[in-house]
Amino acid sequence: MQQQRRQPELVEGNLPVFVFPTELIFYADDQSTHKQVLTLYNPYEFALKFKVLCTTPNKYVVVDAAGAVKPQCCVDIVIRHRDVRSCHYDVIDKFRLQVSEQSQRKALGRKEIIATLLPSAREQRKEVEEKRIKEHLTESVFLEQILCQTENRTVSSGPSLLTVFLGIVCVAALMLPTLGEVESLVPLYFHLSVNQKLVAAYVLGLITMVILRI
Repeated sequence: MQQQRRQPELVEGNLPVFVFPTELIFYADDQSTHKQVLTLYNPYEFALKFKVLCTTPNKYVVVDAAGAVKPQCCVDIVIRHRDVRSCHYDVIDKFRLQVSEQSQRKALGRKEIIATLLPSAREQRKEVEEKRIKEHLTESVFLEQILCQTENRTVSSGPSLLTVFLGIVCVAALMLPTLGEVESLVPLYFHLSVNQKLVAAYVLGLITMVILRI
């Protein structure tokens, strides 16, 4: 007699949960960020039911905190921050997304999502921009040291290949479009920022000084 195959029983808590994003960042001065969307994906061949839990439920409103998602489909879960106050700045809250089969109660999988309220989106962007400027300055100092070493080695033999190559790269960088230019045939990933072009112009000036001294 042929035995009927049975699907292996899923172990509680071991089912991978696919959700994006895994971190929610709210900005107090930007109301558009007070509403965030979590997307739950179900890549499996069976339906899942889900439930959203939170460590501080009084601070958030979760639209459709419980529901179901069909096989190989996804569902959006809207989360709103309703208590935007300075005392909650930089406090890390956690959401837990639990999933299970529709015919069972035990949680087959769970995923934690971190939520943080920050005071200002502008300050965050400013910090990122300052970090980029410092990185560009560090690169320019490093290139300046290389150029000085090259100058000492090539006092009578003319400019080295490295100096010429760096000069060509800087000229090419200055000729590339700047970020924000729409009418350009050059691909977007070749567009440079103003800071990058300033670094290229600075290095090109150093190269010019080295060549003139030789």
